[in-house]
Amino acid sequence: MTELIIPAIISCFIAFFTVYVATPPLIKYLQNRNLSVKDMNKKEEVMVVRPGGPAIILGIIASEAVLYAFFQLNEILAVMITCFLGFLIGYVDDRKVMGGWFKPVALAFAAIPIIALGAYGSDLAFPLFGSVQIPALYLAIVVLMIPITGNTINSIDVLNGVASGFMMIASFSLSIALFVMQNYEMALVSLPLGFVSLAFYKFHKIPSKIFPGDSGALTLGAMYGAIAIVGHVEIVAAVALLPAIINSFLFLSSVKRIVEHRQIKGKPVEHDQEFRLVATNDKTAPITLVRLILAGGPMTEKQVGYAIFKLAIFSGILAIITAFLMGVKI
Repeated sequence: MTELIIPAIISCFIAFFTVYVATPPLIKYLQNRNLSVKDMNKKEEVMVVRPGGPAIILGIIASEAVLYAFFQLNEILAVMITCFLGFLIGYVDDRKVMGGWFKPVALAFAAIPIIALGAYGSDLAFPLFGSVQIPALYLAIVVLMIPITGNTINSIDVLNGVASGFMMIASFSLSIALFVMQNYEMALVSLPLGFVSLAFYKFHKIPSKIFPGDSGALTLGAMYGAIAIVGHVEIVAAVALLPAIINSFLFLSSVKRIVEHRQIKGKPVEHDQEFRLVATNDKTAPITLVRLILAGGPMTEKQVGYAIFKLAIFSGILAIITAFLMGVKI
């Protein structure tokens, strides 16, 4: 295990500082190009640049390339390619608003490198009950996983710092779970995702200087899904991602169709006189995790964000416990 320490340190250092150094000039470039959107949760007229995807993908590719140089595993290559395809799909949507079908269908194709490189298994592991062999069905899981995780992270990107902060917690939890399961190489592959998210959170937290955009959110989500597949930790990854999954389920079950958030007329939250967030009474508005959190009364944007982070930490702990249970048979 000692031979993994140097690659881990180098890749995590590169992941963090690549994003940390690349984001400020990206912000300046986007400002000069006037690529900004209004921050809807600020009382004043605040414009925030987007997308931050280029800085995020740069940090991921640079750090994973280092790991590939050390280990030369197809799994690492599959994660890199899938992640880059997720970035390209998101960047297209950043530049031009596509239909609700575009991202799920395109992200399904982004899973092809995982299949082509054979970086997946045929068993689905459950805690306590062991593994279930589903060779044919597992291919469907591979194809569905990337659209699910990509759109799940994209759907929770609704407040300053939430997407990057949530992904930081979920990915570090997944890395710990992989270490617990003694899948050390895949744990190293997942660590840069946490450090990339941490570095971007510095600029994304309240008050945001940059938004990740679809390119950033889909990059983070696609990498998370790819790691879940190549690391054979699909159930553990789903547990860590549970609050975001619930948010997506609530949204889809209320609108009853796949649609872009920007195309929804009814807004799930409103603002009171103090510009705190309030759950709307609009019956046409979708149900979301934020709307449920606000059911108890008005909260500031920061308070809602912290509430989501607490849920993420709780889910992360459950994911680590699930990882311990993977080795227990009944």
